[in-house]
This record gives sequence, C-alpha cells and structure tokens, in this order.
Amino acid sequence: MSCAGVLVLALLLDALVGEPDWAWKRAPHPAVLMGRAIEMLERNLNEGDNRFFNGALGIIVLAALAGLLGSAISHLPLGGLFEIIVAAILLAQKSLAQHVQAVADALRQSTEEARAAVAMIVGRDTQEMADDAIARGAIESAAENFSDGVVAPAFWFLIAGLPGLMIYKLVNTADSMIGYRNARYEQFGKFAARLDDVLNWIPARLTALILILASRKWSAWSVIRRDAPLHRSPNAGWPEAAMASTLGVALSGPRAYHGEMKDFQWVNGEGARNIGAKEVDQAVDALWSAWLVLLGIVIVLAVVT
Repeated sequence: MSCAGVLVLALLLDALVGEPDWAWKRAPHPAVLMGRAIEMLERNLNEGDNRFFNGALGIIVLAALAGLLGSAISHLPLGGLFEIIVAAILLAQKSLAQHVQAVADALRQSTEEARAAVAMIVGRDTQEMADDAIARGAIESAAENFSDGVVAPAFWFLIAGLPGLMIYKLVNTADSMIGYRNARYEQFGKFAARLDDVLNWIPARLTALILILASRKWSAWSVIRRDAPLHRSPNAGWPEAAMASTLGVALSGPRAYHGEMKDFQWVNGEGARNIGAKEVDQAVDALWSAWLVLLGIVIVLAVVT
C-alpha cells in the first residue's frame, strides 16, 4: 500500500478513536516517551560552554533513532497495519477538536471552568483571562495545533513514510520542551527550534490554504498575506491568520506569560474581538471541515499513486 493509502486509513482511525484514556493508562504514549528522552538529554547535556553543539548533537541522534524505529516498524510482518496504527496515534485531530470544544463548553458554565479548560492547551497565563481572551486562546490553539498536529505529520508521512513522521514528531516535541528564548534553553534548544521552523515551513502554509478551501472564503488570502508575518513565529502566523480571517475574528493581541504582559500585534485586527463560546464552536467546525479537505487531498493522492 502507498504512503497515501496508509495515511487515509490513519486519518480515519484517528478521527474515529482519537486518544482513548484506557489505552494510555496501560502504556506510555509515544510522544511521552519522546519527551522523556528529551528530558534525559537536557539533564545530561545542557551544561558547559558548548550548549548549542550539545543540543544540536543530541537532537540529531534522537531524530536518527526515531527515524530508524519508524523504519523498523515499517519492515515488520504486517508492517502496513502497524504503520496505520502508529501514524494514527501520532496524529491529533480528534483530541485537538475535543480539547477546543471543552473550552467552548466550559465558557457556557463559568469563567473559572473555562480558564481551567484553556490552560490545558495554551502556554500563556490563564488565571486572570476574561472570556474573550479565553476564546481567542482556544481558537489560536486550534489553528496552530491543526498545523503542527495534523497537517505537518501528514505531510511528512507522505514525504518520507513513518520514519519522516517519527522524526518530525521528535523535533516538534523537542521544540515544545526546550525551544525557548530564556537563560536555560537559549543555546541548548536553539537547534531544535530552528529545525522545527524548517520542518513546519511548508505545512504551515498548506494549512492556511486548506482552511481557505474548507471555508471557501477566498478573500481571506489577502488578510493572511498581510498579517501572517506579524506573528512572532515564522510559521504559526499562517494558520492563525487563516483561522482569524475565515471566522471573522481578531486573534493574538496582548497576553501575559509568566506574569509579564506581551504587547503582540493583532492578527485580523478588524475582526470581532468580543467573542465567546459561539466562535470557539465555529473553530471546531472549521477544524473538521479542514480535516475533510485534507482527507480528500490524501485520497486523491492514494488513487493516483
């Protein structure tokens, strides 16, 4: 079976099953294992005068091991079946939609419940968030994680099979753990952060196109071209601007990290700012519409390859 054929089944399996609690209570999730390996790397190598070199070498070794493991799984008896299962585990469509929907549901109950729900999917301070800021955080997370957790894994699976997906997931996990510009990680995590930027460059822009195709709001492209570069990330601005412009809401803007306010520019600043559960519901609908477009693209590739 072609990579595209395997990916079709993996996308469907992920959408159907997601990440059931019963499974991961009995065994660690592959992303958790990757995280433990990165933690061990950081504890042992993030010291001395060559932190950048140590971090780069460590990530290269771990990525190579992840790729080799993916290749080994692919060559097992019934390797195609294992590829489908592992790829489905490393995709995140259903779990993403569930986490974002949980924020909308919580917003209908109380601000405190909504703050707790959005804290599960964003890295900013949530203790004093108003409802509109909670909704923005959930929608931004929906857009960025659809790119990082669905489109990019699918893209790298199509390019390089399960090894490509495993390498991408390892690098993306490393970026989320050590890719920060602070005293502890500035040097050690820089290679992982830059490599993650490279691996997400095409998928982020594909995500913006997929969101436009799903919404059929072609005029959104001019807003995306204008506002995507405003984002502090070279990639995250593309899906975020696409989601903002297709939903007609303003995203980004001021927010707090570790008690310090950051005056980020607005994305689609002319969009609605007084938003809440309804707009988060619309973001979840947009996720599934975009997923259907992605699935359709992969089905076409499976037919022609």
